[in-house]
Amino acid sequence: MSAWTTAYEAAAAQWRALQQRHWPSGLPREPEYPLGMVPLTQYLRHWAQHAPNVPAVWFYGRPLTFAELDALSDRFAHLLRERGLMPGDRVAVMLPNCPQFHIAFYGILKAGCVHVPVNPMYRALELEHVLADSEPRLMVAMTSLQSLLQAVVEKGDPQLIWTRVADFLPADPAIPVPAALRDEPPSPQEADLLRVLHAMPATPFPMADDLDAPAALNYTGGTTGLPKGCIHTQRDMVYTAACAATFMTGRADDAVGLTYVPIFWIAGENNGLLHPVFSGRPTVLLTRWDAEAVLTAIRHHRVTHLLGVMDNLVELLDLAERAGRVEDLASIRSVLGMSFIKKVSVAERRRWQALVGAHVMLREAAYGMTETHTGDTITLGFQENDGDLTGEPVFVGLPMPGTDIVIVDFETRQPLPLGEAGEIVIRTPSLCKGYWRRPEETAAAIVDGWMHTGDIGRLDERGCLHYLGRRKEMLKVKGVSVFPAEIEVLLSRHPAVRKCAVIGRSDADKGEVPVAFVELDPVLRHQWDEASIAAWCRAEMSPHKVPEVRVVDALPLTTTGKVQKEKLREWLPS
Repeated sequence: MSAWTTAYEAAAAQWRALQQRHWPSGLPREPEYPLGMVPLTQYLRHWAQHAPNVPAVWFYGRPLTFAELDALSDRFAHLLRERGLMPGDRVAVMLPNCPQFHIAFYGILKAGCVHVPVNPMYRALELEHVLADSEPRLMVAMTSLQSLLQAVVEKGDPQLIWTRVADFLPADPAIPVPAALRDEPPSPQEADLLRVLHAMPATPFPMADDLDAPAALNYTGGTTGLPKGCIHTQRDMVYTAACAATFMTGRADDAVGLTYVPIFWIAGENNGLLHPVFSGRPTVLLTRWDAEAVLTAIRHHRVTHLLGVMDNLVELLDLAERAGRVEDLASIRSVLGMSFIKKVSVAERRRWQALVGAHVMLREAAYGMTETHTGDTITLGFQENDGDLTGEPVFVGLPMPGTDIVIVDFETRQPLPLGEAGEIVIRTPSLCKGYWRRPEETAAAIVDGWMHTGDIGRLDERGCLHYLGRRKEMLKVKGVSVFPAEIEVLLSRHPAVRKCAVIGRSDADKGEVPVAFVELDPVLRHQWDEASIAAWCRAEMSPHKVPEVRVVDALPLTTTGKVQKEKLREWLPS
């Protein structure tokens, strides 16, 4: 154990004692596990046997019951084994929110394979990176991506299974459905997911039960290049689900959640994939944010717990008030907001209470990151006199039981006194087991079980964490994490771009916007200008990553050849 981590242990013990003294009354001191620390697949089988007709998922009015999910995921596990996949093999899932995602996810876990969620908004270069890095042997994708995947994936590697998201829509949807779902092309019959599943054995699959085997590669952006795969296990998932059920939403018998946040992202995975199966309570699943659809779904399914980006929550209230439909929100008991562009505020809390009811307490969701499976802190119990919102933002509360947080100096890595700002360092049972195939980056970030986050925070007099920002260069574009280094790597593949550097500028609508300064190759520069390079970016990058392009004669460099990004900021319009 290093001298650093010895100091972290001592600081953590000190802060843990302080946090216990300020623990909110009425909250349990430990996460609750209804069936114990067993794999999520065993939770699914339990609910399939004891609550078979309870929906795990409502999809635009169509239920997918626990019994159906268990049976279909068994068939998917049989499919993997029939196709030659063994424990440890990777399976990519490139789908938006839909029941097929749940079926594939739990089938992958049952077979002992490794789930690789892939953002369906990826363009070719991004997709090529994730597939080359994870090397999946089989991939499930929506049919509208056939052109993209057939251009990227070499024949037979990975095997491709297709599905139409609309295949799980009811004949008469109770919730407004995105028009794009009705225009999906058909799947090739020999590789259509539902056809293939129904040809598989209907017998229960002998489930893998190793809690500590790799179960998922959750890709996160980084400041040193393209996304890295965080290796997570089922033990990570079960701990995360138990903490969420115990300290964020509770386990009320009539609880109904709603998930529109993408479940290929870690927060959506927790809310929409893990929590329903762990708790035995349904979630209403929507493919994307749409205020009308969310408002209708809340009324139709009597949703009690809502997690959303603050911008969306404001839009939802605006619609309800403007349309005279505030009563549609009457079932809501808990609202968790994620502060990206807009922040959880006293004014917005008061508005929810005035319109929906004094019992509704809007609060910050939690602190977390993909490496920790997110949801690392508790904000419940600190709302008296709005104490959570009137101090230094962003208040994210106490560490979950079993999780320790210390604040250290960025340079010396020594723990700082209470109240001083520094780097957030975290140790949690749900910490990833490393970055996939990146031992050096793993060793740099994780030391003796402690994750150096690169985030800035401080602990207050109660031991509560305040998140102050990111030391890394990460941008937030409409609430989505965007990493300049990733854009730089992608831009460097442009034939005319010789050098590039990306920074962010503030934007009233998007929060931040990436700006790319590029030097062009002298031979090719006459063929390209800012508009044509920007058009290339739109074709090759996810929409939120597309930068504004500024062609420059030369980038400002240090004597060691690094870009002086502070100089670039001086070049932005004031």
